[in-house]
Amino acid sequence: MSMEGSTRLGPRGLIKKHEFVRIIIQCLYSMGYGKAASCSELESGIACQSDYFQMLESKILSGNWNDCIDILNAIKDLTEETRATALFLVFKQSLLEYSKCGDDKMALDILQKEVSALQVGRDKVHNLAHSILFSKDMEQGKMDNNEVCELRKKLLQELQNLLPPPITLPPRRLEHLVETAVLTQIDSCMYHNFSDAVSLYADHLCGRDQIPTETVQILTEHKDEVWFVQFSHNGEYLASSSSDCTAIIWKVLEDGSVILKHTLWSHLKPVSFVAWSPDDSKLLTCGNGEVLKLWDVETGTCKHTFGDHGFIVSSCAWFPDSKRLVCGSSDPEKGIYMWDCDGNELKAWRGMRMPKILDLAVTPDGENLISIFSDKEIRILNVGTNAERVISEDHSITSLSISRDSEYFIVNLNSQEIHMWDVAGKLEKPLKYMGHRQSKYVIRSCFGGVNSTFIASGSENSQVYIWNRRNSMPIEVLCGHSMTVNCVSWNLRRPQMLASASDDHTIHIWGSSLSKKTQPEKLS
Repeated sequence: MSMEGSTRLGPRGLIKKHEFVRIIIQCLYSMGYGKAASCSELESGIACQSDYFQMLESKILSGNWNDCIDILNAIKDLTEETRATALFLVFKQSLLEYSKCGDDKMALDILQKEVSALQVGRDKVHNLAHSILFSKDMEQGKMDNNEVCELRKKLLQELQNLLPPPITLPPRRLEHLVETAVLTQIDSCMYHNFSDAVSLYADHLCGRDQIPTETVQILTEHKDEVWFVQFSHNGEYLASSSSDCTAIIWKVLEDGSVILKHTLWSHLKPVSFVAWSPDDSKLLTCGNGEVLKLWDVETGTCKHTFGDHGFIVSSCAWFPDSKRLVCGSSDPEKGIYMWDCDGNELKAWRGMRMPKILDLAVTPDGENLISIFSDKEIRILNVGTNAERVISEDHSITSLSISRDSEYFIVNLNSQEIHMWDVAGKLEKPLKYMGHRQSKYVIRSCFGGVNSTFIASGSENSQVYIWNRRNSMPIEVLCGHSMTVNCVSWNLRRPQMLASASDDHTIHIWGSSLSKKTQPEKLS
């Protein structure tokens, strides 16, 4: 056995053969291949369970509590805390069985002499005594054999989870090791963009065909600069807004092509912002010097107009229930309003402490309202507790976007950088992304891909930039527009679909190089 324990596997000799075989046998048992596991134990001479645990299992299943306690006390390299916890679990089961059998004297003796001496805390001992007495009062009569057997098996499982290797093995150890190796390869893959299982037959490495890099369609319905674009949460629609004073709702078909569904005509001035309700049944539109309008997505009709033409709305956002919305004003006297869909004011943040709001967003979990104000400051307000945190940037902020898991947000700066912060405030400094061009205009970025792995942004040099969040420099630069790209949006349900809005009056739909081969370029 000592020779087997010292045998190493792998090119670098980092894997102990005895341990490797043991976790393979455990894996076979866990997958239901008991015969194969038993044969492997016999052929290798290596048991899945250690000698100590096999003895524990025998004594527990037979109810031999004294021998069980002796075995636990004999195990070396156990911390006192772990040993005390294991003994407590055994005493707990023995107390229950003695009590149910009517041997109150033995139960009381164990409780007073054995359990009380353990360093597990007075409250734990008192709770155990109370639970035993309560159980005895509530359930008269003895436990049947099946019930006793199940409780003893549960005790074995608790001890298996508690006792450290090599006495026991962590559950599904081989699966954990393989999955960790796969995740490490995925994390180092700059283009990984799918959620399916990956093959174990070769090292994992995606190509650039996993992300949108090719123009597959150009939408030309807008008659002036296109300032904003955003996919719906279900990925079935796209909304855009333009300086031509319109917004458009587009339908994404099954084959990935995009067609016009509704043109929204009611605004009198340029429309610079749209926001989908979380249930995708409603759309908000607003613009600098414009009112806020609520539209029904299915019919394309305007359901409500918020405020008046003196109320300048710069941005808007929804709460998760799709019934409440907030909007921010670039007029410092207006601040931030919360309304229901009928226009009833539910709450407002305004006054001397509320400077003009440049952009705002609500985290998808509805817990935080994040706003950009005073040009260079970010305010994170917990809606439930009213606790707030302010982050100051050194350069002017033009836009804000939040990840779908509500944990991170990115801001575009006119210093030609994008900064990523975490909502909880654990990061002392932001992660920075650079390479694009931004100094004069409002440029909007977004998270995208599976697990929001990527960041995409427009640029003043007419290109679209894509970063992997782990890398500060772009992994792709997409050419196709002829003027400034103002905004980008990544389809949440189609991780290989991206839209970009430009001053060249067009919206480009981007897909992977594979989709480019199967779908001809279309003009709307």
